[in-house]
Amino acid sequence: MNPAVRLIGTILILVIGAIFVLKGCADIIEETTDVLSKKTKLAGGFLQSIGTAFPDMALGIVAALVSLQLRQTNYPMAVSFAIIAAATTFGSNIYNIAYSTWCIFRQNTANRLNQKIFMFPFLKKAGSVKPLTEHVVKPTLPELDVAIDVLTALTVITAIVAVSMVLFGRVINPPVGTSGDLYQLIRPVGIFILLISVVIIYRFRKTRRTVGTSEEKIEEKKYYTDKPNLTIFIHLLFSGVAILFAAEAMVHAVQVFSEISHLPVVIAGVLAGVIGCLGEIIVIHNYSVNPNGRIADALVGVAMDNIVTTIGASIVAIMGGIFLGGNALILIFVIILTLNTVLIWQISRLKNFLFVILSPQ
Repeated sequence: MNPAVRLIGTILILVIGAIFVLKGCADIIEETTDVLSKKTKLAGGFLQSIGTAFPDMALGIVAALVSLQLRQTNYPMAVSFAIIAAATTFGSNIYNIAYSTWCIFRQNTANRLNQKIFMFPFLKKAGSVKPLTEHVVKPTLPELDVAIDVLTALTVITAIVAVSMVLFGRVINPPVGTSGDLYQLIRPVGIFILLISVVIIYRFRKTRRTVGTSEEKIEEKKYYTDKPNLTIFIHLLFSGVAILFAAEAMVHAVQVFSEISHLPVVIAGVLAGVIGCLGEIIVIHNYSVNPNGRIADALVGVAMDNIVTTIGASIVAIMGGIFLGGNALILIFVIILTLNTVLIWQISRLKNFLFVILSPQ
C-alpha cells in the first residue's frame, strides 16, 4: 500500500479515536461518576479515576497483548509493542499531571491577584479561572490532604518501578536493532506494585466531603441524576467496551505511524499517551474553569488515575509485555517524579490560601 495512504489512514484512526470515541466516553464517565459518588458515598475522584484511567490501561494492555502474540514469531516487533505499552502507560501520567499542575498554578495566580484570569493567556476560548473566594463550591482541606497523600504514594511507587527496572530488569540479549540498554519490569515487581496500588486505592475510596454543607445542597440537574444505578453501570460498561475497541485500533496505528515516519517507538508511544489521558485532562480543565466544579475531586481523580494506570502497568508486567530503553526510562520517570513534586507544591499553596479564607476573622 502507498505509504502516504497508510499515513493518512493512521492519522484518521488516531484523530477519530481520540476526538469522537475517547472524548465522548470521557464525557459520559465524568457525569456518571459524579452521580454515583452522591449515591454511593464513594469519593468522586475514586470513581472518576476508574473511568478516566481506563483508556490508559486499555492502550497499554492491548499493546502488551499484541506483544505477547508476536513473541514467538517476530520478537523485535513484539519488543516494539511492549515499548509502546510502557511508553503509553507511563507517558500518559506525564500529560495529566502536567496539565493539572498548570490548572492549579493558574488558580493560585487568580487567588493571588484576586481577579479572573484566562486559563491560557491570549486564548479566551479556553475559559477563565476565578479566585477561589468567588467559587460556589470550594475544596475542603481533608480533600486536598488526600490529593497530596495519593500523589506522594504515586511518587514512591513510580520511583520503585524505575529503580527495580534498572536493578532487576536489564535484558541480557536485546533484539537486533535495539540501540542502548533495554529494561523490563519483571513479574515479581509487577505483583508487588499491583498489591500496593490496590491497597492505596482502597484506602482512599471514601469521600472526604462533609455531607450537608451548603456546597452539597447546590445540585445541577444531569441526565443520569434520576436514572437507576443499573442503567448508569450499563452505560459505563458500553463506554469501556468502546474505549477497548478504539484502543486496539489506535495501538496498531501508533506502530504503523512509527514505522512510516521512522519515529522511535518509545517516542510514538509517549505521544500516544496523550490519547489515553484526554478524559482526565478534560475533567480537570472543566472543574477548574467552572466555579461550580469540584477542583478537589479533580485533583484526587488525577492522582488516583495515575495509581490506576500504574495498576495497568503492573498487569502488563505480570503478563510479561513491558519494556523500556535506557534513555527513555530515565527521561520518562524523571519527568513524572518532577511533575508530581511540582503539583504537590501547587496544591500546598492552594491549601494555604483556602486555610486563610476559611479561618475565622
